Amino acid sequence: MKFWGKFYFVFLAIIFLGLFFILENSSIAQVLSPFSFAMMFALVWANQKIWLVCPAYLVASIIVDHSLQGIISALCCVVVLVIPYLLHYLYKKPIQVWEMIIYAVLSQAGKIGFSAARGGNLVYYSVISAILGAILMLGFMKLFEAIFVRGFSYRLSSIELIAGGIILVALSSGLVPLDINQFSFLKLFVSFMLLTITYCSKNYYAVFIAAIFGFGTLITDGNPVYFAPFMLWAIAISPFKTYRKYFSAIALILAEIVVGFYFKLYYSFDWLSLLSTGVSAVIFVLIPDKVYFSVKSIFDLKGDRAAIKNVVNQNREILHRRLLSLSDVFGEMDKVFRGLVRKNLSESDVKKLLRDEIIAKNCDACPDRARCHRTRQDETIKVLDELVSIAFEKGKVTLLDLPAYLNANCGRVNGIISSISTLTRQYKSYSGMLSNIDTSKLLIADQLKGISTVMRNLSKEVDTEIAFDNAREQKIMEELLFNDIVCTDAIVYEKNSYMFEVAIIVRNSDSDQLKIPEIIGKICKCKMVVYEKFPATRPGYTTLSLKTSPKYDCVFAISSNPKTGSPASGDSHSIMRLDGDRFMFALCDGMGSGEEAEKTSETSMSLIENFYKAGFDSDLVLSSVNKLLSLQKEEKFSALDVCVLDLKNGVGDFIKMGAPCGIIMSENECKIVDGGSLPLGIIDKAPPVTKKLVVSSGDIIILFTDGIADSFASDADIQDFIKESYSNNPQIIADRIVEQALANNNGRAIDDMTVLAIKVFNN
Repeated sequence: MKFWGKFYFVFLAIIFLGLFFILENSSIAQVLSPFSFAMMFALVWANQKIWLVCPAYLVASIIVDHSLQGIISALCCVVVLVIPYLLHYLYKKPIQVWEMIIYAVLSQAGKIGFSAARGGNLVYYSVISAILGAILMLGFMKLFEAIFVRGFSYRLSSIELIAGGIILVALSSGLVPLDINQFSFLKLFVSFMLLTITYCSKNYYAVFIAAIFGFGTLITDGNPVYFAPFMLWAIAISPFKTYRKYFSAIALILAEIVVGFYFKLYYSFDWLSLLSTGVSAVIFVLIPDKVYFSVKSIFDLKGDRAAIKNVVNQNREILHRRLLSLSDVFGEMDKVFRGLVRKNLSESDVKKLLRDEIIAKNCDACPDRARCHRTRQDETIKVLDELVSIAFEKGKVTLLDLPAYLNANCGRVNGIISSISTLTRQYKSYSGMLSNIDTSKLLIADQLKGISTVMRNLSKEVDTEIAFDNAREQKIMEELLFNDIVCTDAIVYEKNSYMFEVAIIVRNSDSDQLKIPEIIGKICKCKMVVYEKFPATRPGYTTLSLKTSPKYDCVFAISSNPKTGSPASGDSHSIMRLDGDRFMFALCDGMGSGEEAEKTSETSMSLIENFYKAGFDSDLVLSSVNKLLSLQKEEKFSALDVCVLDLKNGVGDFIKMGAPCGIIMSENECKIVDGGSLPLGIIDKAPPVTKKLVVSSGDIIILFTDGIADSFASDADIQDFIKESYSNNPQIIADRIVEQALANNNGRAIDDMTVLAIKVFNN
């Protein structure tokens, strides 16, 4: 392992040495040389080993120019980089971009000094070269940061692509003067690159790259001799990219023959001149396909992502079918449980059943049975029915309840009294148990129905195919990168006609940038908000989920005061964001005050919150909570006041069970939302009072508990006070209502008091 580690660094040093050697030979019009030192500074910025980069630059510079001024200039350039780098490292202060620019310009002080000493225009060329190199360094820094930090599997921004193109221009420029007799390293490099790019990517990439290489040879000395041959190579090999590699290699050699012998585009050309392109063709063919497949993955990112998107839609279709099947299963289970419910007998049937049981226990063995149940049957039945009715009402019968007829004609009065009381008590116990069992079965059936409904809704939600927007994805990544926000991937799709959803992966340090929603909103042409944030699979990166912001938003305020002398408030509240841009606001008032009422209230609120989170309908939520509370042995009631506000359209669902009225207030109007219905937990079939109302921007919704309502003479008094206390700040309104409620009772809270105020506004 250590051997291969050393080999890697040796290989890297050779690569750097060759790179700097070529760039030292590159120039613009043979007077400006900004490429080599710009590359050195950019590589060090991108965390490449400074002890490899700087020596490689120094050696390459001295090989190209081993004069005294060349050596001193190269040393000056390296020293100006190494010394600040070490100082920043020792003091643990990262180098800033502006500092890097200063160091880059100062590193050319040696060249500028020697040029000034020689006189003429050389000093101006050296200064221009230093400034241009600093500018190029910024582009190279962006490119290397993208490659070494994000890797090759992510798209490059336009600035990064331009920087890459400039590097190719510089390489072709530097290779121009390196010919050895008829062997051209420039042709070797360019032909191999064109073969590889054509084989691994789209055809027009090779034509574009050929133009870049041709431009590189043009800027060196203004000679366009290589421009046309490179373009013709790319055009010739492009049709053969779908065949085996050697077809492209043969096409390259034939194109070079045509260019040299037929078009005669070179100054001199013979069969030995084919050696450069021939060697590159042989190398291209001999390299295993698996190497090219690795390179191909860089260019096929869009295709891979398209395949992933197709898989997403296929999985959504599979999920849709499974959810629909599960919904049907739970729907059938709901029907089965409802069929298991054993309804109690009617009261008249029960009384008849108990009367017959009393007769069987007391009259069957009586010697006077024939007289009572034949001769005076009607009178006897009537008396027993009356006694059973009394027992149903009072729970028992006594001697005082017996009619004179029975006292005068029956010798088993005590037994009849005992039987009636015992049987009535037993029946009521059995009836209560049976009712609880039926309630439990109905509760389970309700939950099964709720699960079936939720799954059916989820099935509908995933039934539609997601339409991905590749153009916007590319724009988002480029725009974020332009704003120095590293985005490695972006997914954009339309959920429906007015809803966009976007998922991006950014660096942890960029995840809190406030301008991200603004940038994406401009591209999607709608206001976007971040609604979810979680770590990405890649360390150091975060996934942000954004969606179209709803039409409305809201702010809310709470004000409360426990009952005077009570250790705790029996009121509880809940403010929770639901799926689909909905908010649930709820107040729950437990029976009484203190810790017991607080516990009852919190239990009710917790149940309601969890049902809503699961996606259950409001009617089913309240019905289920009501049944659960009614099953408790102790009587525990809760008044409930719920407002579910849809921020997309401003529609509010108001649900009240035993709660006082609510108020919707605007600058010009104050409307009452009527209360009513029995509290939760009294009977299991108490229906809630529901109302659907539309709210507008600027409206304030006010909910409050009994402690507030009972402190005012009437609902109209509350309405009038709120009109007079209007404020744009919901907290001020909530506090004023509580203060006035206390003032109405001489500063005492007659019950737990809670006010919840919600202001709706345009987003």
